[in-house]
Formats: sequence, structure tokens, C-alpha cells
Amino acid sequence: MVYRLVKFLSFVVCKFLFRIEIEGRDCFPSENTPFIFASNHISYLDPVVLAVASPHHLRWVAKKELFRNKLFALLIKSLGAFSIDREVADIGALKRSLRILKKEPLVIFPQGGIAQSYDAYKGGVGFLYKKTGAPIVVAKIYGSDHVLPKELNRLRLGKVKVILARVTEISKDQDSEEIATKVVDKIKSL
Repeated sequence: MVYRLVKFLSFVVCKFLFRIEIEGRDCFPSENTPFIFASNHISYLDPVVLAVASPHHLRWVAKKELFRNKLFALLIKSLGAFSIDREVADIGALKRSLRILKKEPLVIFPQGGIAQSYDAYKGGVGFLYKKTGAPIVVAKIYGSDHVLPKELNRLRLGKVKVILARVTEISKDQDSEEIATKVVDKIKSL
């Protein structure tokens, strides 16, 4: 219930304030198919943008620091987020991700946090694919860093664009790092 309400309000804000434009919605699997949703991450607005772009109810991997404020933690947990410790190999978060991917879509940011560059990224997306074989949908977000800058000091009007695609040039025979590289390369190419 909370997810639907927040998604509706997010849609209204994104459509009218930020003039969101979405390309490639046809690449999403059918409603009951779990998938990995990997995206670049350039702004705090990106999770909202991805929720608006997807017709599915999404689950989220979020850095543990977002859960420090109890009220905000309650909100993002109710929206389907769970924490991951990015400083260590968080086995608990990986196990939870695998359980989720048996029945629901999971959003992951391979860059591991907000970043303009693709030089550093995590191999988690490759690991999850090898373990589940879940289809991977990628998104490249443009403009959210101008609408909601990292400093969070000023909200600006602008255009946000999301381009979606399916990753097909991978197999479970490849190692996790190779899969992650192909996923990130696909995001960069959009």
C-alpha cells in the first residue's frame, strides 16, 4: 500500500516537475518474472526515477548508512529496501538478495554508490546472475544529477531521461567479474 502511494506521488512529481522521459519499457519481463534491475547512480533521485520507470514492484539494495535515521529507515524498509554493508563482504545481504530474486525484481547499483564514472564497480550483479540466472534489465539515467544535485541544497526543474535495455550477451559460464563488466558496459553504451 505504501509502495503504491509513494510510486503514484513520485510519478506525478517526475512527470510534471522533472518531465521524465522513458525509453525501452518493453524490455521488462512479464509481471511474475523476477529480474535484476541494474542502473547507473548519479543522484539521490535515482531510486525514485527507477520506480517510476518500472511497471513492477521493486525491491532495493541500499547502503547501510541510509538506515541510521530511524524514521527514514522505516520509510525505505516499507518501500522494499534492505541494507548492505559496502565495506565488507555482506553475506547476509547477498543471501537476502538471492531469496528476493526467487520471486521479485531487485534493484542494484553496480557502482556501489553515487558516481559519475564507471571506473569502479562491484561484482555483485555478476554473482547474483550466476546464482539465479534471473534476466538483467539495465537502465541509464540522464539528468537526475542536475535536477537533484548531490549536495541536496537546491531542487531544480529539468528533464530526466531513462533508457532501458535487456542484457543478453552473458551466460552463467562466465565468471562474476566478467558478467559485471558486461552489465556496466551495457549501461555505459545506452
